Amino acid sequence: MPVQIPDDSDFSSFKDQCLSADGWTSRYNKGGVTVWCREEESSAVQKLKMRIVCKDVPAETLYDVLHDTSYRRKWDANMIETYDIGRLTVNADVGYYSWKCPTPLKNRDFVTMRSWLPLGDDFLIINSSVKHPQHPPKKDYVRAVSLLTGYLIQSTGTTSSTLYYLTQVDPRGSLPKWVVNRVSQFVAPKAMRKIYKASLKYPDWKRRHNPSLKPWTFPEQNTLTCISLSELTLQRGDSLENIDESGVGEEKTHHSEDEET
Repeated sequence: MPVQIPDDSDFSSFKDQCLSADGWTSRYNKGGVTVWCREEESSAVQKLKMRIVCKDVPAETLYDVLHDTSYRRKWDANMIETYDIGRLTVNADVGYYSWKCPTPLKNRDFVTMRSWLPLGDDFLIINSSVKHPQHPPKKDYVRAVSLLTGYLIQSTGTTSSTLYYLTQVDPRGSLPKWVVNRVSQFVAPKAMRKIYKASLKYPDWKRRHNPSLKPWTFPEQNTLTCISLSELTLQRGDSLENIDESGVGEEKTHHSEDEET
């Protein structure tokens, strides 16, 4: 299927989903972090939504943290590798990301098209999976599929903001139910708190690491190779290998300290 770069209606729809309460079931609410889930009639893959209140982090700082891949290597302990593949427009690119899963589950990776839009007091970043001929599935990873994933950052003052994270990901593989429950109850809240803590430290880090380099804000700084939409096709799960991990017991897995609340 052809790939289309998100337009204003796509960003508006994403924002509406982040802010709407209709159809969402609360799974976690503690320490300023809320997690909801929602079953989708049109898909076997549920949506997960998170919100964290950041009383002492400006929206612009959160936006920079979520864009800055150099800084992500400092705070995202579950990330194995990430890199940019190419630029589509001034506010859209394609990139690769791989992340650790608890042993003995296989690690997952993604190739996604990412788009972003600063809009007054709102900042939005959304992505979905695509196929790129030079970045096929790797032998030691399960290629997962982002149907829709992204962030909404809303400014609530000069030094405060609220961050929403919404994701609908097909992890491929028949994962046991305890994995799904663990994500909503432990992994997701921990991830939101890590973003918040990373944002508190970012201004000092950025002052020491190319402080003026922000290609997501200043497109003229972007040195990525331009690629064409015609090189991409939509990535959907039915074209990928489906592995069965449903028999993996929780007692057999190893969880890193970063996954604990």
